[in-house]
Amino acid sequence: MRHDGKMVEKQVFPSPNPYVNLYLVTYMSEGLKVKGLLAEPRRAGKYEGFLYLRGGIKNVGMVRPARIAQFASEGFIVFAPFYRGNRGGEGNEDFAGDDRRDAFSGFELLEGHPLVLSKRIHIFGFSRGGVMALLTGLEYEQAASVVTWGGVSDVALTYVERVDLRRMMKRVIGGSPKTALEEYQWRTPLYQMEAMKPPVLIIHGMLDDNVTIEHAHRLEKRLRTLGKKVETWYFEHYTHYFPPAVNRKVVKDLCYWMKQQENHDIM
Repeated sequence: MRHDGKMVEKQVFPSPNPYVNLYLVTYMSEGLKVKGLLAEPRRAGKYEGFLYLRGGIKNVGMVRPARIAQFASEGFIVFAPFYRGNRGGEGNEDFAGDDRRDAFSGFELLEGHPLVLSKRIHIFGFSRGGVMALLTGLEYEQAASVVTWGGVSDVALTYVERVDLRRMMKRVIGGSPKTALEEYQWRTPLYQMEAMKPPVLIIHGMLDDNVTIEHAHRLEKRLRTLGKKVETWYFEHYTHYFPPAVNRKVVKDLCYWMKQQENHDIM
């Protein structure tokens, strides 16, 4: 038995927010010891859970403590996996391949957290984390909601658009979409949206060059065609990164949106 989601070590981590406690966590995922960051509001009580799925790969797009504390300060217990092979964790990250299990195990860690409200765990993904969030939402239909911000929805499209990432993607995934089509399709949740149960919020800057708006449009079209619950917030003047003041406003708005989502029927 692998004990996925079991926390095996929890160390106090310096917090940038006086109202939030941060911890560096080691947890189990497919028998591997993986690292992540846990944020808990200091005020006593029970909270909704928030699984934060980072973008990038390895040190690019690594979890930022201030970002995790920002979401926790909105009234969530937040867990952000670093993914396998990072910051001393075992295994090797593989861009929405087997490392998706690290997101799944992170969801299970929150389910087992004594201060997380039952059936109130939300899934959030930024950039490459968008794929991870969608895959996790498919795996855990009891999730309260799924939010993808500037998120990848089609990994083959990322290969086409991001010439600078092609060498890495060939190495990690095993080829290009032409030579390793099944691997790209396996990593692309668009093909499985029939099974999506939680409501989905898509946030995207229309000037985004890192992950183009086409990813959002494809996801929205697929979800609407299937009659799924989806909401879109498109921002005409912003890129992959929003100005600080706008970013803070969107964080507050999306956290409010999450808390307004009613528990859905998973039968």
